[in-house]
Order: sequence, then C-alpha cells, then structure tokens
Amino acid sequence: MRLRILILLTLLAGLLSGCGYNTFQSGDEAIKSAWSEVLNQYQRRADLVPNLVATVQGYASHEKDVLTQVTQARARVGAIQATPELVSDPEAFAKFQQAQAGLKSALSRLLVVAENYPQLKADAAFRDLQAQLEGTENRITVARNRYIKAVEGYNVSVRTFPNNLTAMIFGYTVKPNFSVENEQAISTAPKVDFARPAPASPAAAPTDAGRPAPAASY
Repeated sequence: MRLRILILLTLLAGLLSGCGYNTFQSGDEAIKSAWSEVLNQYQRRADLVPNLVATVQGYASHEKDVLTQVTQARARVGAIQATPELVSDPEAFAKFQQAQAGLKSALSRLLVVAENYPQLKADAAFRDLQAQLEGTENRITVARNRYIKAVEGYNVSVRTFPNNLTAMIFGYTVKPNFSVENEQAISTAPKVDFARPAPASPAAAPTDAGRPAPAASY
C-alpha cells in the first residue's frame, strides 16, 4: 500500500514539474527577490528627502510650493503599504507606481529650482545629497529592470501551454508590471522660468560736470 502511495506521489510530482508547477514556484521567488530590491532602493530615495528639503530650505525658504510638493509626495509614498500581496493586485500596484512617480517628479522640480541658487549649488551638503540621489535613481532603474524581467518570465509561464493548465488549477495569474512609458510621462519635469524682466530704469540725469549720475546703491 505504501509503495503504491509512493509511486503515485512520484508520478504526481513528475506531472506537476512537467506542467510548470516548479517553474511557478521559482518564478514567484524571483519576483519576490526582485521586488524587495525595488523597495529597498525606493526607500533609499525617500530617506534622502528630509535632508534634501532642509538643505534647500536653508537657501530658498520662500520656495514653499516646491518644498511642500516634495514633502507631500513623500508622505503619499509612505502611506502605501508595500506588502507582498501588492504585486498581485493591479490596482494597488498602479497606485504604488503613481505615488513613486509623483515623488520622482517633485524631486525633479526641486532640483530645477536649486539651479537658480548658486550658493545652494556650491553647498557641500547639497552636492553630496544630489550625488546620492542620482546614484539612487540609477539603482532604482537597475532594480526595476530586474523586476520587469522576472515578472515577464513568470507571466509567460502562466500564459503558455501546458503551464497555463496548471496555472488555472492552482489559481496562478499574471502579475502587474511597471509601465515605464506612463512613468516617464508623469515624471517629466516642467519647465521653470525664474527670469523676471528688469524694470526699465530712467535715463540718468547728467550732473553739473556733464557726466551721468552714479547708480543708487541698495
């Protein structure tokens, strides 16, 4: 009796392996690993925001709108619980992606504003934070690409025969993926023009000596 059960279990294991069950398990683990790295890099970016905002505020405290937008964007990111179930929920995944794109866009606007303050750009702390942010964005790109590839491989397994039969039996479905095109559109930094037309100064009245009057000092 035990021998028959063992044989049946062996046959069942072989059928599951041949129909993609093991592929789904390894694919799911690959997605979890890749997703953890994505979250790690996103958290790294979020951790830079408070110091970056504080540094910019020290030189450009009147840029309240941009500073507030960055702070609020970070808060929206932090409000989303990035649980393992999120990668299987298209709606939740889309909200997560939108929040991260919003933070990236707000940070882009902040850096555009910083370009208009030479003293800020020369600040060593700001330069260090900017370098860390640039490095983090590169790491995010790499981590996202790895996640995209992991999900792509998993989804192909779910949708192709005969693995799709196993997927239907065990309830495996395709997982949502990053839509790079949408995020690029959302995160495009707007053009910010801080140039102000200088007020027209009246012609300098000649002095008794026939020379222009000296400019007033402020």
